[in-house]
Amino acid sequence: MDERDYYEILGVSRDADVAEIKKAYRRLAVRYHPDRCDEPDAAERFKECTQAYSVLSDPERRRRYDLGGHAAVDGRGGFDPGAFSDFGDLFGAFRDIFGMDFGGFGGDARRARAQRGNDLLYELSLTLEEAAIGCSRELSIPRLDACSDCGGSGAARGSGKKACPECRGRGQVVFRQGFFAMSRPCPACRGEGQVVERPCATCRGAGRVEVERKLKVRVPAGIATGQRIRLQGEGEAGEHGGPPGDLHVAIAVAEHPLFAREGADLHLVLPVSFPQATLGAEVEVPTLEGPAPLDVPAGTQSGDVLRLAGKGVRRLGGGGHGDLLVHVQVRTPRRLSARQAKLLRQYAESIEESYEPGGDEKSFLDKVKDIFAS
Repeated sequence: MDERDYYEILGVSRDADVAEIKKAYRRLAVRYHPDRCDEPDAAERFKECTQAYSVLSDPERRRRYDLGGHAAVDGRGGFDPGAFSDFGDLFGAFRDIFGMDFGGFGGDARRARAQRGNDLLYELSLTLEEAAIGCSRELSIPRLDACSDCGGSGAARGSGKKACPECRGRGQVVFRQGFFAMSRPCPACRGEGQVVERPCATCRGAGRVEVERKLKVRVPAGIATGQRIRLQGEGEAGEHGGPPGDLHVAIAVAEHPLFAREGADLHLVLPVSFPQATLGAEVEVPTLEGPAPLDVPAGTQSGDVLRLAGKGVRRLGGGGHGDLLVHVQVRTPRRLSARQAKLLRQYAESIEESYEPGGDEKSFLDKVKDIFAS
């Protein structure tokens, strides 16, 4: 491969400071690392940018390179792992990103691997009444719990753990790719450095077993679809002595045949007859607490909204109740008896006879005429 300018390889200017050079190398190393990049020339690119960094990060080698180019620094043997001895944080970044250590720089990479258990999600369906006033529900939750026979250790009673024969207790196995040595968590012991002598027959050495646990959850009044109840420590058991996860109960409130919910308010469509809307009436309307009286004022129009204060849903966390908003829908009779039709015609004629053009109101037809005459 032709020798390329080291500044060009890292994508920095010739007057870049050490921090810029270090940042550029981090970015390229992450991109071209052979274990993470599928590009055919990834290994060569990774080696190339590492070589460039080993020169440009060393003030003396960089000065010689600026004066004499590649020939001025090749005499020191090309890539020099010692140039990285002061950059533990650089390998720490790789460790965080790739979950691996680098042979020769980190010593014994074994560390405690206690892991928090997974969180669980359970969807709980409720009726509007249950969500509005609150309730208690019993849930059956399948989850992984610590094995009671081995206490979560994975080892059969009377036995313990021994050093992993694969990694010899280090928890890491070393892989070499050309000039670069890398270490990864041992697949046999999963980085713990130890394996059980005799696996527990109940959990087969896993330390956890699947169980179905029954829990009682208290649903607070006023909860709505999309909100969650968090039960701390009721998720899956952790591994290697780690703490358990949490259980999240997601609420889904079913649609109601009569009411529509909007926050703490409820909406209800109420059909009334023409005489009730015209003359006024007292009617009964359904609420979540049972029937309640409602005054329909005389002259109520279809689409008017009447309010029953405090007959909505309790606000979550306190603060009283919302309101029940009643949307009036005046019904038009589809069939009339002969007598009813006669009376309605008489009513219609009486309206026309009592209409005076000089009055305060105009008929709908007069308003239409005014619009088209203008």
